[in-house]
Amino acid sequence: MHGRSPILIASFLCVAAVALAGPITYDVSVDTSSMSGTAGSLDFNFNPGPLVTQPASLQILDFTSNGTLAGACPCATGDVSGQLPGTLTFDNGTAFNDYFDDFTFGSALSFQVSLYGPALTGPDGVSTSGSTFAFSMFSDTAGTVPTLTSDTTDGFAFTVDVNLDGTSTVNNFSSQASVVPAGVSGVPEPSGPALLGTGLTCLGLLHLRRLRKANARNKS
Repeated sequence: MHGRSPILIASFLCVAAVALAGPITYDVSVDTSSMSGTAGSLDFNFNPGPLVTQPASLQILDFTSNGTLAGACPCATGDVSGQLPGTLTFDNGTAFNDYFDDFTFGSALSFQVSLYGPALTGPDGVSTSGSTFAFSMFSDTAGTVPTLTSDTTDGFAFTVDVNLDGTSTVNNFSSQASVVPAGVSGVPEPSGPALLGTGLTCLGLLHLRRLRKANARNKS
């Protein structure tokens, strides 16, 4: 039993590291002061690629702004549920999943983008397309005049790609937008590398303990 304990400890820590894998979350903040007072619109979409795409989901959380959402015209298409400023939930189960709302700009807006699902926690190695989240702002209520972006092709302020290996990539086209990994609040949960380090430390201590016992026996 004692000989197996290091293996059991290492195995437990590896399993714990996998179990702690959670959503990939980004904090988004946008300086919209140059648009303050403009009656425009916001657009959020999360869509699969053109080929075989593994299931993934996304939530927009904690939307805050001193601007004003229209409320009367949030238009959702595809696998989208919820309404701003509450939580929006997107799945990539259909080709086009979009949420559009009229918005009178204030000086700032912020929200979180949280990605989760099999495509992030367990890439299948078979899928040939990832998924992409895109956020756009418009200076008109029809959603035809993109603003605060250098993307002249699609008009996106930024995108977040879900890659085939379960990672994500941010492409930011707006100098007014900040998109950064969410910070950890409260007591941090152990990460995979931290757990691995703990496991190696335990194994080292066990090995040292055995050496000391062996030396003690040899001297006696």
